[in-house]
Amino acid sequence: MKQKDTLRRTVLVVEDEFMIRADTADVLAEEGFEVIEAGDAEEALGVLAKRTDIGVLFTDVNLPAMDGLELAWIVCARWPEIQVIVTSGRTNPEEEEIPGLFIGKPYVPQAVAATVRNLIAG
Repeated sequence: MKQKDTLRRTVLVVEDEFMIRADTADVLAEEGFEVIEAGDAEEALGVLAKRTDIGVLFTDVNLPAMDGLELAWIVCARWPEIQVIVTSGRTNPEEEEIPGLFIGKPYVPQAVAATVRNLIAG
């Protein structure tokens, strides 16, 4: 596999609810993606500062401290090559509020995997 393909197949899942994060990460891994998990935005930014292989950020909006929308905009500014998917069960942001795609909760993890696959395919 080419290095570029490997880079783009790594997904950072940011979700403060462990079971939701673990379920989504498991399905993505079963679909062949490398998955890195973070429980909040601060942890995610730490991962992003150390890793250069993240291709997709999948983040919940409602996170402790910094919310997922702020995280998404920071990622787009610092790492514009990273594709962003935002999710929430509490809010439904307007298209211009998010720098990427939105998937409402509850979601089917396989649908998230399909969306990630489509983003990577271009």
